[in-house]
Amino acid sequence: MSEFTNVTVTKKANVYFDGKVTSRTILFADGSKKTLGIMQPGNYCFNTGAAELMEIIEGKLQVQLVGSDEWRDYGAGSSFAVPANSSFNLKVAELTDYCCSFLTD
Repeated sequence: MSEFTNVTVTKKANVYFDGKVTSRTILFADGSKKTLGIMQPGNYCFNTGAAELMEIIEGKLQVQLVGSDEWRDYGAGSSFAVPANSSFNLKVAELTDYCCSFLTD
């Protein structure tokens, strides 16, 4: 899906890591939520409340899920899931455009 229709976008940006990661929240009529954002090159650790699906639109990064020693590569067109109440580490190799979907039970 390359676009969303009939949504509400929160004007205020979500800003992390001194502005190196930013996103905007998108709310859907059915109550679901996504964020669209950009990550600059760097290393980051994120914590999750809800389960998430991270879709990489453009860019390249490596992901390490909590409890794993393995780093996996992701690029444009790929995605990865993160469990609820968890965390994940990122090594962002180049400017990365992403969409995060917050999953419900």
